[in-house]
Amino acid sequence: MTANLTRVEAEKNDGIVTVDSINAKSAKIGEKENDTAQYVCGVAVSLEIIGGKWKGVILWHLCHKTLRFSQLRRRLQGVTQKMLTQQLRELERDGLVNRKVYAEVPPRVEYSLTDLGRTLEPTLRQLCDWGRTYNDEHR
Repeated sequence: MTANLTRVEAEKNDGIVTVDSINAKSAKIGEKENDTAQYVCGVAVSLEIIGGKWKGVILWHLCHKTLRFSQLRRRLQGVTQKMLTQQLRELERDGLVNRKVYAEVPPRVEYSLTDLGRTLEPTLRQLCDWGRTYNDEHR
């Protein structure tokens, strides 16, 4: 995994949570850089994997059907080709997205959710519902 993971340590005295960045170039989720680094909260791990501006939206669109790169790009207003490529690679690396390349001219690449990615569908639906409600009531 090539990301800055977050080490969270809770101080028992007054409930303060401190967050320190650690660089984990080849670490995998669940592995520790050293014996003291741990994720206290599953939210930190979840947001590390699906957080950011585009990953959740990419996953949402792939919940509905398999899409080609250009189809995804059209659905994501404002995303650059470079950013979409990067986000798809990270999602593929984390086991949430499957990339299938067809050996034809011109080459065709399709993206779909893996079985692990499909487990996020109920959560994404809840986030969608919450966002709509929030938007209706607060904007």
